[in-house]
Amino acid sequence: MRRKGTLGLGRISIAGAATLAAVATAACDLELPRASAPDAPAARPVDPDTPLRGAEARLFSIEGLAGPEAVRYDPDADVFLISNFGTDEDPEANDGFIARASAEDGAIEALRWAVGDESRPLQDPRGMAFAGDTLWIADARGAHAFARYGGAQLRFVDLTGMEPGFLNDVAVGPDGGVYITDTGRSRLLRLSGDSAIIVAEGEALGNPNGLTYEPSSGAFVLVPWEGGGDSLRAWHPVFRTLTVRARTPGARFDGVEVFDGRLVVASQADSALHWVGTERGVPFQKVPGPPADIAVDTRRGRIAVPYIALNRVDVFPGPPGG
Repeated sequence: MRRKGTLGLGRISIAGAATLAAVATAACDLELPRASAPDAPAARPVDPDTPLRGAEARLFSIEGLAGPEAVRYDPDADVFLISNFGTDEDPEANDGFIARASAEDGAIEALRWAVGDESRPLQDPRGMAFAGDTLWIADARGAHAFARYGGAQLRFVDLTGMEPGFLNDVAVGPDGGVYITDTGRSRLLRLSGDSAIIVAEGEALGNPNGLTYEPSSGAFVLVPWEGGGDSLRAWHPVFRTLTVRARTPGARFDGVEVFDGRLVVASQADSALHWVGTERGVPFQKVPGPPADIAVDTRRGRIAVPYIALNRVDVFPGPPGG
């Protein structure tokens, strides 16, 4: 099974597309302004004494998967959509798929709900996000668009011309723009027509992995992978500024989601979920393996956690007080 641990830091350069307030010589010593959005509600703090729950708090598991990398909750259908790398070691194999499971109890409704085709293979599907009735999925060579209702493939945007390192997570902005992290080259892309543009790039991004849009700050939150330290970054699409959103004691972060005015972040360094407020975060949930790209069940206040190596997804209660 292919692992994210094979990622390298790749080329690092500073792009003029983003106004980077400062670039530290070491990512762990990053010094950037704090994120702020004066016209939006402030993010809520978290209790520094939040207890750390054990993995036995798991509510149920979704098994029978094949390298699950990411989960996306669909509130309209009340289901989890789960991207799977597949089992073939050949990176060119068209063996990736999206599974669909009940968010209530984890029962798999369709194991191969969405798949690639000969001309638009789904090889290693990763992060996902909805833009209206379209499900966007990051893959090895570009981004796929699937029908939210039915799972038919609608479109493929080939990004090989941009020489991507590791296209990873996807988020959609308030204007409907689709953004993708390129972890292998420490940059943030925005889809544009049949290609993409680089909106931010450089060491200060921290080799971003997970990505989400946070309404309270009006910014995209990027969480760093290897070499990025413990600082969550915020990139504002209007002002094109990069700031520090918060810090939390984990590292090698993967998924990040907004939860009740705060953030939940998956940390592979300590196999835990972190609860992040205004400036600091704390671990609140231990998990039995390195967590990948998580999802929030907004109806029940639960967190779905995929593990590539364990071939399953676990569902946990949300953070205490969340």
